[in-house]
Amino acid sequence: MTMNRKMMRQAQEFQKRMEEVQNEIEVTTVQATAGGGVVKVVANGKLLVESITIDPEVVSPDDVEMLEDLVAAAVNEAMAKAQQMANDKMAQLTGGLNIPGLV
Repeated sequence: MTMNRKMMRQAQEFQKRMEEVQNEIEVTTVQATAGGGVVKVVANGKLLVESITIDPEVVSPDDVEMLEDLVAAAVNEAMAKAQQMANDKMAQLTGGLNIPGLV
C-alpha cells in the first residue's frame, strides 16, 4: 500500500472514531449537586440540562434567593463536569493532543 493510501485510510479511521466519540459524548450525562444534595442537575455532553431536581424541604418563599443560588451553583458545576467529560473523551481519542475545534 502506498504511503498516501495508508495515510488516507488512517485519516478515515480517525474520522470514524471521532464521530463515534462525539456521539458518545452527546448521550453521556453527568450529575452535579449543591447544598448537600438538595439541588441536583443532570446535564449531557452537548452542555444541555436534562433535569433539575429540588428537594421540597429547601423551597421557602422567604428565601428564594438561596434556592436560586443553589440552582445556579449546581448548573454551573454540571456544565463544568460535562465539558471536562467531553475533553477527557476527546483526549483519549487524540492521545492528549489539543486539536482546536474538536470539542
